[in-house]
Amino acid sequence: MLIIFGTRRYIEQLAMLTLSCPHCGSRSAHPLRRVVTKFTLFFIPLFVVRTEYSVQCTYCGVTSRLSKQQASELAGERVV
Repeated sequence: MLIIFGTRRYIEQLAMLTLSCPHCGSRSAHPLRRVVTKFTLFFIPLFVVRTEYSVQCTYCGVTSRLSKQQASELAGERVV
């Protein structure tokens, strides 16, 4: 019997923010993203393994991870 299992990542853009980058200092657009990793069985997503939030500078490309609370404060609303 063959059992196929693994994980799959889903990326969702929550907001586009204008922030000052901590790395390059430029004031540019930063997409706020949620990355959800789900466990799959026979290519069917079953349950969430991990949820991460991040912003990425569009000028230099540096990505910063955020907590759920920081992401909701930046988005100005409750992040689910």
